[in-house]
Amino acid sequence: MPSLRIKPKFTPEIDPGFVPAPLWNKAYRELAAQTPGAAPLAIGLSRPDGTASVYRTVSLPHHGEHAALNGTYVERIVKFLLWARGGNKIYLCGPNAEGIAADLRGIYSDKGARAFDVDFTRKLFQTGIEVLVVGERELPKESTSHLPLGRNLDGVRIGFDLGGSDRKCALLVDGKVVFSEEIKWDPYFQKDPSYQFDGIMHSLKIAADHCPPGRKLDAIGGSSAGVYINNEVGVASLFRGITDPTVYADVVRPMFKRVQKEWNNIPFEVINDGDVTALAASMSLEVNGVLGIAMGTSVAAGYVDSEGHMTNWLSELAFVPFDYRENGPTDEWSGDVGCGVQYFSQQGVGRLLPLAGIHLPDDMRLPEKLEELQKLMKADDPRALKVYETIGICFGYYLAHLSEFYDYEHLLIMGRVTSGSGGDVIIAKAKQVLKSEFPALDINLTVPDEKSKRHGQAVAAASLPKIG
Repeated sequence: MPSLRIKPKFTPEIDPGFVPAPLWNKAYRELAAQTPGAAPLAIGLSRPDGTASVYRTVSLPHHGEHAALNGTYVERIVKFLLWARGGNKIYLCGPNAEGIAADLRGIYSDKGARAFDVDFTRKLFQTGIEVLVVGERELPKESTSHLPLGRNLDGVRIGFDLGGSDRKCALLVDGKVVFSEEIKWDPYFQKDPSYQFDGIMHSLKIAADHCPPGRKLDAIGGSSAGVYINNEVGVASLFRGITDPTVYADVVRPMFKRVQKEWNNIPFEVINDGDVTALAASMSLEVNGVLGIAMGTSVAAGYVDSEGHMTNWLSELAFVPFDYRENGPTDEWSGDVGCGVQYFSQQGVGRLLPLAGIHLPDDMRLPEKLEELQKLMKADDPRALKVYETIGICFGYYLAHLSEFYDYEHLLIMGRVTSGSGGDVIIAKAKQVLKSEFPALDINLTVPDEKSKRHGQAVAAASLPKIG
């Protein structure tokens, strides 16, 4: 990527090439403020359901070295918006928009560098990505749907959470957890979708078997990694192994509606696990303006706005870029570089271990590698400390970058990567970065207590459907 002069106050010892997005973007905007021909740029995003947003910034004149800088700055913001908010139409408005749009059309095409993103958008909205140059009046009117879900605790309910390494299920009776179970599974590369369906049904049956005498099951709510619209699977990592488009359309997409039918069509809702994480935090802390991030198999994220509503934003923050170095770590799924999944997940841990001098067998699964790191941390191994410090430094810059796109005051941190004393190091380092580099930001970092860790997600998921 084109270079700008930035001087981070914190550099990870084992990953010194890290280039924090918020500092790079700040340097770009400072250059634009001093450059003749720089002009305002509006980036609009819309999708078929009417959801739309506009991000206003600035751009350099689109020629020479400035064109390359525009290519990084605008494309990385567009990529962020696509994965955070979701959309298939990109609108550019400004004097320098034509050249920037031409570059974006090549990048976001079936044969371009962001072909994965184009394919994702097509699966999600049944249409590809279109880049338009428009006037101010043609920009989409901002609109975000509020989802009327959650905070319902009456009756007998099941709450479930489907992760990449385990699935959790709990039974609630009038808001109290009376049973919970966690079962390991390995859904990522299963080629037969009956594996996932049977696993989901198995967990639900175990929970339902603990209904109190004389009571019946009233509702089921669930969370799962991926994008879900009206209880249909859009794109989800749990089904990565199913590559046949017909099987995906006929079996995977309607899977949860089939599950609901198997349970006599009782009220049923399933949404992104990150959104349930944020809802759990909002419910337990009794606050709004919450961003929840779970560092687990991947990066799950969700958002509850300042009014206490969940939105229909995607918030797939595993794929948003925030490290702007050239030749940064590559996400093996999307093929892009510098995205959150390579820092704040078990994949990120797997990448950092050898950089810290911790060499484990190549065939060891990522959850086991994380367990080995946690053992080394308990043994006060300095190499393990460097891994967690690296995650914490990067996370501090990540939170600052997120604040440009999300209006939040509270950050809930969850996930296996944050378990144990290593999680304390991550939070301490992130706070240190925020205080020193971004003193104007006031973000409350919260870690759930053990009860919330065990039951908070299940309670929030179970509360999604409304009975009657």
